[in-house]
Amino acid sequence: MAGEVLDALCWRGPASVNVFVIGSGDAPLPEEAFHVAGLVPDAFLSFPLLEQPEAVERLGLVSYDLDFHDASLDLRAYTRAALRRVCADGRAVAWAAFEGSFHYDELLSERVAHQVYGYCVSGAEPVVEWDIAVLRSDEWRLGIAEVRAALDALLSDSA
Repeated sequence: MAGEVLDALCWRGPASVNVFVIGSGDAPLPEEAFHVAGLVPDAFLSFPLLEQPEAVERLGLVSYDLDFHDASLDLRAYTRAALRRVCADGRAVAWAAFEGSFHYDELLSERVAHQVYGYCVSGAEPVVEWDIAVLRSDEWRLGIAEVRAALDALLSDSA
């Protein structure tokens, strides 16, 4: 089953871990901040997302694409460490999701819950799932709903 998530991460060639974080401002962390879990990405791309809704813009939203040529690496542990890293410096909500799943109207919604394979809320341990069947489960959707509630709280506190 774990191969299914890895297959989805490798759709364009290298394994690409895609991480989004709200609450850390619009200044991306440096590449070295993602040298975690004993791994260093082969390619690193970070950028604040454009046309942020006003509530999100106050907190900042940054996306990170972290690519690895060697898909045999422990990318589940890496994803967990990367999520922990982006939530380490203040109040933030972060998630790892498949390429193409991002849309402002669907941030951590039930509709995209099965496309989110990891999440973290500041002050809590990251959760990463590598089994597609689990990502499609009611239990996973409930976990994503709790993270969405944390995001809503973060957004309302910044208003």
